[in-house]
Amino acid sequence: MRHAVDSHATIDHAIGVPIATHRLPQASGFDVLRAISHRTNTKLRTVAEALIAWALGRPPAEPVGQDPDSAVQRRRPHTEAGDRPK
Repeated sequence: MRHAVDSHATIDHAIGVPIATHRLPQASGFDVLRAISHRTNTKLRTVAEALIAWALGRPPAEPVGQDPDSAVQRRRPHTEAGDRPK
């Protein structure tokens, strides 16, 4: 039970990383974590730990690597009608 609570807290903290660093809407934070987890075939908690480490100034652990930026770009809201995420 304690492990589940710790995992949930880690994921909750990590959701705030893409929201704060890339100014995403709050609902997109979890979507970014889930997309990275799915694409890298990595557990959500591991992705969360990597994003928190990155926010603290350490490079994201593999296999997460550069995937946070690409996941964020897909979740970024459109600012103009013709804009599309890259």
